[in-house]
Amino acid sequence: MPLSYRGCARELLQVKGIEDYDLIRIIRRDGVELSGILIPRAKLEDDKHIVLKLRNGYNVGISIESISEIELLSKRGEIRKEKGKITHEIPVGKLPRVPLIVTGGTITSKVDYATGAVKPYERPEELLDLIPEISEIANLSYIPLMSIFSENMTAEQWIRIAKEVEKEINSGSEGVIIAHGTDTMHFTAAALSFLLEGLFKPVILVGAQRSIDRPSTDAVLNLFSAVKMAVEGPIAESMIVMHGSPSDDYAYAIRGVRARKMHTSRRDAFLSINEPPLAKITRKSIEIINKSYNKKRKDGEVKATEKMQDRVALIYSWPGISPDFLDFIVEKGYFGLILAGTGLGHVPTVLIPKIRELTKDGIPVVMTSQCLFGRTNLNVYETGRLLLDAGVIPVGDMLPEVALVKLMYVMGKTSDIDEIKRMMGENLRGEISKFLSITVFPPGRCF
Repeated sequence: MPLSYRGCARELLQVKGIEDYDLIRIIRRDGVELSGILIPRAKLEDDKHIVLKLRNGYNVGISIESISEIELLSKRGEIRKEKGKITHEIPVGKLPRVPLIVTGGTITSKVDYATGAVKPYERPEELLDLIPEISEIANLSYIPLMSIFSENMTAEQWIRIAKEVEKEINSGSEGVIIAHGTDTMHFTAAALSFLLEGLFKPVILVGAQRSIDRPSTDAVLNLFSAVKMAVEGPIAESMIVMHGSPSDDYAYAIRGVRARKMHTSRRDAFLSINEPPLAKITRKSIEIINKSYNKKRKDGEVKATEKMQDRVALIYSWPGISPDFLDFIVEKGYFGLILAGTGLGHVPTVLIPKIRELTKDGIPVVMTSQCLFGRTNLNVYETGRLLLDAGVIPVGDMLPEVALVKLMYVMGKTSDIDEIKRMMGENLRGEISKFLSITVFPPGRCF
């Protein structure tokens, strides 16, 4: 492996025969000793530092002026991650069966210390070694369905996941857990809420903001809580289970059509919008918070819908948006439009004639609110009334992303505009509230 470093750093490393991804030891002038994998640096970066990936998974930059000694421990081809003995075998017997469907994401990833890269776990035994408590409550199986960055998910992948869930639940699993990247987890959770008809067991999406072999990982609590909820919880819905606080004290189960990632990096990034979380999960207990849910049943049959209309767009309104922008919908062959309006569900009135054209052409236009919290109401101001007259479909407090997924689902079932309007305005999976609780705002409050 060639050496990517340049200048002074390159000279220091070459003297010792060190190349990228070699395992080295450094002793600094202050006596601190560091060992790790030498990570490559871009050509444009300075030549005064080198970067190591430490055994704990963190990268550290080291000034070459601070180095007292540097030693090559082993070449890249000789590095072997310590395997250790697998101490937790897959449990057998009467423990409930819970498959872990892996789609990608940080939660089932680990650092490969031979290369410094991140790669997925290959066996459930590896996870059980890190979270041995799982083997006491469930028989965990491992289904590597796909390996995809969640931002690359499409309706095709949602349907594929739904079909796998259908197979696992109908074959006797107590519940299904889906390991998923956090960026679009709420889209997939909403999609599964609609796609899985007749659901009688829990379907739980779980992820992590930091990989499971890092000291600050949130994966351990998240995955254990997901398994506990699948086995011991009374709820049969598509839901997300993630940290409920920055600490490792509890997780929340959030209904799939109410969940949203609200922070880029915090461990408690997901919030339940416009309703309380379904449950609060600790290592010792499950506390049901939201009493309105679909109850788990022993018997039933779930059916995965296999068709969605993916030519649906979500557009956020902004001051100055031009009607020409909506021409994109027609020109590119889109069949439906979700608008995330301002406030109660408004867009500049200059858009209304174009919206009327779209609805007359049979393109459903659905109104949600950028506010997220609260509901749309097109009967308060003149703009709202004009939008109603133009054929816009209001959907209460449904989230914009959920409305997008729901319209894809509905248009996969029917092209009749009246039926589309009826289904979009109907509460199918808990996505529309009859009443709003004052306890859900401001966001982030503890229940």
